[in-house]
Amino acid sequence: MGIQYSEWTYFLVFLLILIFSIQEFYRLLGLGGNLPLKTYGTFLGAMMFIGSFFIQKGQLSNRYMYLLFVGIALVYLVKLYNKEDKKPFVNIALTFMGIMYVALPFSLLNVASFPHETYQFEVPLGLFCILWASDTGAYFSGKTLGKHKLFERVSPKKTWEGSIGGTLLAILVGLGLSYYFDVLPVWVWIVFALIIVISGTYGDLVESLFKRSIAIKDSGRSIPGHGGFLDRFDGLLLAVPFITAFLEFYHLLGK
Repeated sequence: MGIQYSEWTYFLVFLLILIFSIQEFYRLLGLGGNLPLKTYGTFLGAMMFIGSFFIQKGQLSNRYMYLLFVGIALVYLVKLYNKEDKKPFVNIALTFMGIMYVALPFSLLNVASFPHETYQFEVPLGLFCILWASDTGAYFSGKTLGKHKLFERVSPKKTWEGSIGGTLLAILVGLGLSYYFDVLPVWVWIVFALIIVISGTYGDLVESLFKRSIAIKDSGRSIPGHGGFLDRFDGLLLAVPFITAFLEFYHLLGK
């Protein structure tokens, strides 16, 4: 697995996932007649991830990230000279949304994966294991026991029973990870599981709301059996900021 093999395979895997995900996001926005800066927005998102990666490795000063703000400011100038865009500020906002919704979480994952400038594959790998356990537990318990709707207006198939099943399996996997990965204490893995279940569920609901707003079922067909990249990683997009904030406070307190 690329995450475990080395920091460079991790870098390549997540850079590609980011690029495919943000391209998919902009493509879906275009279905409604919008004109976000697809190529330029993807470029800015990739630069955010790359800059974050090398800063966390200690090979780049964080001052270089100020160049990213220059690139973001140029979005206004690009739209200023686009005569065909009838809604320039709407599309500027949508361009920024792609960066914030997709690129920022993947960039923050670098912060979580490089404590003290050292790559720890256990963190991103563990987060994905817990996320997949949560999804799996929610699917099977919801399918067999689900009766009470969780958020019917946005996602009619999600149930409280499914959410509880996902929570239990996520915690069990977190406990198992604490046994094999001793880089973090057991209570931190349990907190990871709770954060992922809660924020991951809301992340899935947010993506469902997004898809309903443009009247589609799946974000794409890029991953056979899983829809698009956004369908596969929607829970991660909202969970990572909370995970990163928690880890930063954990390391700050020196626990």
